[in-house]
Amino acid sequence: MHRTHKAAPAARTARLASCALLATAAVLVGCERGSSNSAEETATGSNGCPAVHARAQQAVTRAQQNDIPWAGPTSGPEAVSNRTIVYVAQTMTNPGVAGAADGVRNAARVIGWNVRVIDGGGTPAGIQAAMSEAVALRPSGIVIGGFDPDSTAQQTARANTQGIPLVGWHAVPEPGPSRQPDLFTNVTTRVQEVARISAQWIIFDSDGRAGVVLITDASIPFARNKSDLIRKELARCQGVRLLSVENIPIPDASVRTPQQISSLLSRFQDRWTHSVAINDLYFADAAPAFRAAGEKGSGPPFNIGAGDGDPSAFQRVNSRQYQAATVPEPLSLQGWQIVDEFNRAFSGRPHSGYVAPVHIATAANSQGATTWDPSGYREAYRKIWGK
Repeated sequence: MHRTHKAAPAARTARLASCALLATAAVLVGCERGSSNSAEETATGSNGCPAVHARAQQAVTRAQQNDIPWAGPTSGPEAVSNRTIVYVAQTMTNPGVAGAADGVRNAARVIGWNVRVIDGGGTPAGIQAAMSEAVALRPSGIVIGGFDPDSTAQQTARANTQGIPLVGWHAVPEPGPSRQPDLFTNVTTRVQEVARISAQWIIFDSDGRAGVVLITDASIPFARNKSDLIRKELARCQGVRLLSVENIPIPDASVRTPQQISSLLSRFQDRWTHSVAINDLYFADAAPAFRAAGEKGSGPPFNIGAGDGDPSAFQRVNSRQYQAATVPEPLSLQGWQIVDEFNRAFSGRPHSGYVAPVHIATAANSQGATTWDPSGYREAYRKIWGK
């Protein structure tokens, strides 16, 4: 099963052997099934997608820039004192959820607030219980950390009735305030931009000829929407073939991902050149299966995480071990933004309206980093809060 391909930089001039086959294939959309899904339809197409590839190259080049000046708020209400925030986490095994929680804790220490984190454990019952506990505590505010508020509709309604502001982190598809469910604001990058740039990286990296496996968690509306958008963007390139869509719930990732990777390697072999997952954590769980199959960490399939960008993802990217790129959420910044949004809510002010830009981290531009955040946000928020 071991491949003989050698890794090459983006816009590879040495074509993968499998790409010769894929040059005559168009994107095929898989149907999500419980464990593994096939997209084995016949397609037509030739010679990749020169125009789409050119646009992808431009977008990826911009997204790889590191020197991003602070474009967030520079004014707002001074810090309100004596507040307690409860962060309800979908599961703290999700690095994005946990990273945003750490950002909230760090910002709360600066502004002088208390924070309590309640872990929902990744199950509907656990998340509902965690949200019920949070509302019962009657805190100053509650963070909806990475789960759909509609799954806790009764608890969310009680919080609204009690006048407890709710701020989401990846709670609904769009950034900004929401009325159904009622959130003061939702902190996230724009999922359309994350999905688009992830697919464009694959198109650019493969010169428009790739066989792709997409990994998602269809139980989370935000994640399902992201993977649907990735599929649509990949479909713009007639030389890209979507081999399979793998629906693996995040709480089950450590058990199911290695099994699915082994099965996919056996099934697709050299046709599988690239992977994209809605969360970096899948590639942490995939690495042992790739290694056991004799796959080189720096070789195909070339994997990109469409979200999170936790330190372990950066470590894999920097060491070229079974992950070539990540589209990192600025997790620490988003935690600070959550605290600032609550401060605006407590002060009777509107939400800030800030949405962080998308970024791509690779071994070439991450320079040994373990996270990514636009510069200047700590100083900006301290100045706003008078801290």
